[in-house]
Amino acid sequence: MALLDWRSPEHFDHTGDQPCVLCDKPTPLRSDRGKPVHKVCAEDWIDSHPAKEDNA
Repeated sequence: MALLDWRSPEHFDHTGDQPCVLCDKPTPLRSDRGKPVHKVCAEDWIDSHPAKEDNA
C-alpha cells in the first residue's frame, strides 16, 4: 500500500476546499502537481494503477 508523506505545507491550500479529482468531495489538500485530492484517494489510486515499465 502506498503511503504518501504530505506533511509539508504546500499540500494544504488555505484559499479553500475544491472537489477532489477522484471522489468529488471537498478537500483543502493538493497533490504535488497542485490538483485537489485527498491523501487517501491518491494512495488508493496509486495502488490500483501500478507504474508501467518502459520497454524502450
